[in-house]
Amino acid sequence: MNDNSATIQAGFGSTPRDERTRLDPHLIVVMIGTVTLLCSVLAYQLFETPEQPAMLAMLAALLLGAPVVYDAAIGLVQRGKEAGSSHMEELVALAVLASFASGQYVEAAAVALFMVLASLIENRTAAGARQTIESLIRITPSKARRVVDDHETEVAATDLVPGDTVLVAPGDNVPCDGVILDGASALDERSITGESLPVDKRRNDGVFAGSVNQTGALRIRVEKPIADSTLGRVQSLIVQAASSKTPITRMLDEYAGYYTPLVLCIAGIIVFFTRDLDRAISFLLIACPCAIIIAGPTALVAALSAAARVGVLIKSVTDIEVARKLTAIVLDKTGTLTTGNLAVTRLHPVANTDPAHLLRLAASLEQHSRHPIARAVVAMAQRARIDLSAVEDFEEVAGHGVRGTLDGRDVMAGRHTWIRECGVDIPANLLADAGSMSVLLVAERGRCVGWVGLSDQARDGAGRILNGLRDLGLQQRIMVTGDRRGPAEHIAESLDLTGMVAEALPGDKLDIVRQLRQRGHTVAVVGDGVNDGPALAAADLSIAMGAAGSDVAINAASIALMNSQLNRLPFLVRLSRVTTHVIRQNIVFVMLYIVTMIVMLTVGYITPLVAAIAHGLSSIVVVFNSARLSREGEDLPLLECAERDRAAQATKRTERVRLMPVVSADPVA
Repeated sequence: MNDNSATIQAGFGSTPRDERTRLDPHLIVVMIGTVTLLCSVLAYQLFETPEQPAMLAMLAALLLGAPVVYDAAIGLVQRGKEAGSSHMEELVALAVLASFASGQYVEAAAVALFMVLASLIENRTAAGARQTIESLIRITPSKARRVVDDHETEVAATDLVPGDTVLVAPGDNVPCDGVILDGASALDERSITGESLPVDKRRNDGVFAGSVNQTGALRIRVEKPIADSTLGRVQSLIVQAASSKTPITRMLDEYAGYYTPLVLCIAGIIVFFTRDLDRAISFLLIACPCAIIIAGPTALVAALSAAARVGVLIKSVTDIEVARKLTAIVLDKTGTLTTGNLAVTRLHPVANTDPAHLLRLAASLEQHSRHPIARAVVAMAQRARIDLSAVEDFEEVAGHGVRGTLDGRDVMAGRHTWIRECGVDIPANLLADAGSMSVLLVAERGRCVGWVGLSDQARDGAGRILNGLRDLGLQQRIMVTGDRRGPAEHIAESLDLTGMVAEALPGDKLDIVRQLRQRGHTVAVVGDGVNDGPALAAADLSIAMGAAGSDVAINAASIALMNSQLNRLPFLVRLSRVTTHVIRQNIVFVMLYIVTMIVMLTVGYITPLVAAIAHGLSSIVVVFNSARLSREGEDLPLLECAERDRAAQATKRTERVRLMPVVSADPVA
């Protein structure tokens, strides 16, 4: 009988295979042993003397018992290198050996047969729970068509280096993280981001390794080798999560070394006082708690599978346990509660300053930043066909802005408070008509030259999702942003928030998290992982939004949402609670099973064969119960489509209803 927990937790280290279709050599031996066992039972009816049937039964016991004893022996040798380690399934092997040594060959063969069949069913079901994770690992492209001087050459994807050019035909997997040089197509990125619909890509757009090109041919410049791609990082972190253990699993491992000797002592006492070997063998089979060993790992792997399918990357199974206890959440505004698709809506230069010059200064500086504001400013400059200048001594000050040298002149772009702190004089009424726009102030040679206004909108359904978090028990829902108070209040008006802080520095977010934790809250922080490092590190659970393609976001947070769908937040909390509930169900069921079997054994209703059948059935029930978790989140793609439809209808409206603010003066009141 195979080690189910080891299979589930460590089975990702080698090349994945579909265990449900693979014909294992052990299975062939079991099939032959089963036929031999049936022949021996028939022979007992046909032959008057027991010698011939006994020989067939002995052969069947050897064929069927060999896999059980072999797996237990291999496991014992491997775990023997670890101090204090032991394993429960050795008890099953001892039960088979005891039946064989006492001459009960039919019983030994039957016990082994049912144990092997139960193991096969468990592994088949567990493989189904792991299918989503294994399918993600299997999508790694193996070949690529590299283009050199207009000549195509098929090479291994692992041979690609940054700067290479590859051609991706319709239907092919993208072999690298890169940028489209030529062509346009729709790419299926669900294996990376969990997005249910294809994403349209065109020239200068980034693409992920493992995406499926659906329509047009693409010429792509390689930015990262496959090992360092987003797909490679996701794969390695999923393997790491599947190999991690919860506290209850570590506790079982710690006490496993004492359990097996204790059971053997009790079995010896049973034989000594009752002289009934069958009862001792039955006790060994009952006492082998395979079901309780797999109660946690099977549920956790199924939960990881469900999360990976919708683009939620959980680095450790302990994070699942933390998510169910959340009572407070701190969210960034730009790119989290809002779409992040900022658009430049106004240029406001000071007197005697050309608007094109203002935009050129801002875009030249921001071209080296990945902040949503930076991308919006650069996009506007490209649409206006403004040539950008080279930047020297570029520096990005987290939470403040950027600065550098353009054509020998010191230039800054960022928050008005930071610009003022750097000694730049800002006219008193310069921002008077900024309204609800986000403002990027620009200074040149220590003089303010104007500001760039940008607008953003709350994500469709953000208010409904925050209401869902409230219903799940998250009492504090606080938006923290470095933006001005006007744009922040504009977004907060339609959201069910308990607090809002505008013009916040990274240190302010950290202070809010500390205050919440001091008040007894379990806190999650949601951000982009770039400017939120201190707060993410201080939170009980850190979540990065839109982490696909961002190494910073993937590294900074304990959970990475590969897309920017807010509905993953309540899904994560619900998944955590359902997973915990399923694990508790499994443990309660196993406890009741063991107590019931021991009572029946005491009154003499249990034989080794019955104990073997019940043992296998208990493990199968646990695996099937855990496998239900792999279906969690199947409704999310449907919800996303509905949200897109509502967003499309909203863009056609000419008037918007403004709600009264629901913002608390004290963010953690």
